[in-house]
Amino acid sequence: MTGVLNIKHYMHKVELDERVFVRRNPVVEAERAAAIRDLVNGNTFKLRQDDRGPYYVRIGLENHCLILRVRDCMRNELPDISISLSPFRKLIKDYFLICESYQMAYSSGDKGRLETVDMARRGLHDEGARILQERLTSVAELDHTTARCIFTLLCVLHIGAVQPW
Repeated sequence: MTGVLNIKHYMHKVELDERVFVRRNPVVEAERAAAIRDLVNGNTFKLRQDDRGPYYVRIGLENHCLILRVRDCMRNELPDISISLSPFRKLIKDYFLICESYQMAYSSGDKGRLETVDMARRGLHDEGARILQERLTSVAELDHTTARCIFTLLCVLHIGAVQPW
């Protein structure tokens, strides 16, 4: 990450733009809650063209894009950040397969399988975070942990979304 970040460079509040409420399985709901908690408790986020943080961010999906609706510290609207979901297509699919595998391993009590699935989940989140950072590099600076949490929320929001793939 370039530049020096300071106390203004973080998301003060994070919300999901959930136009349609979808009942999620407990594993996915736990991931959503943990991602939001982790983001609020510690994140690094700075818009390259704006130094008026901390920021208020609403994360949503629209037209097969991830949309970050950002407001500055005075709650003034800033330009939306929009990135295509195409680079994430396979990772999102794999995320849901891993959630299913985790649920089956948990139900069976197979601790070895749980560890294997968790390692795969971490690897998937790392890859999603890397792609997210890469796609956002021209508009925002964010650390790896922040990118991982946003990737988790991207996957969570994808539940119930129309998927023409």
